[in-house]
Amino acid sequence: MRRAIGLLGAVLLLGALAGSLAACGKKGAPEAPGPASKMTYPRTYPAPD
Repeated sequence: MRRAIGLLGAVLLLGALAGSLAACGKKGAPEAPGPASKMTYPRTYPAPD
């Protein structure tokens, strides 16, 4: 009985850790903020002197 409680506790702890990690971050590809007409990147770097 004591072993079953310990196993259940370990499973619940691992589930809580996995759930908290799964909740981090956004879904989808990253996008730059603002309208597309105002985007200045990517652009070329100036030539060195």
